[in-house]
Amino acid sequence: MPRKIIARHSAIHGNGVFAVAPIAKGERIVEYTGRRRTHDEVDAGDTGDASSGHTFLFTLNDEYVIDANYQGGVARWINHSCEPNCEAVLEEDEGDDRSKDRVFIEASQDIEPGDELVYNYGITLAEAHTPRMKRIWACYCGADTCTGTMLQPKRKAKPKA
Repeated sequence: MPRKIIARHSAIHGNGVFAVAPIAKGERIVEYTGRRRTHDEVDAGDTGDASSGHTFLFTLNDEYVIDANYQGGVARWINHSCEPNCEAVLEEDEGDDRSKDRVFIEASQDIEPGDELVYNYGITLAEAHTPRMKRIWACYCGADTCTGTMLQPKRKAKPKA
């Protein structure tokens, strides 16, 4: 089967992934691959620093993160957008080993050759979304609805009864 995507320079940010053939809405495009690491391993290392503004980390579940800095595939180059044409879909393994869970990128609409593949990263940080952090995690997607940041809005705490 011919490849439908290619990585190359992106106007959004650095590298990006582009369609080289039509991709239908709902089509599974590529798996997000990389080394499975625990959250503690990532937090103790140098690839999970929230103040870097750049990451190839994908939270897999409560136990594991996919670190595409190691053994990562082309999906690590898919950029964030506030108006995505793709979505990340988690596929849980049927067994008890959460490291076997997988993430796939699927088309959320029809994608034409030449279109850049983009999805909403859904980045949530425990720390406050200060103006500095919003600048570090700035969004350059250029969409009419761009929020200016890849950070997802904090959910307001429910009032205590």
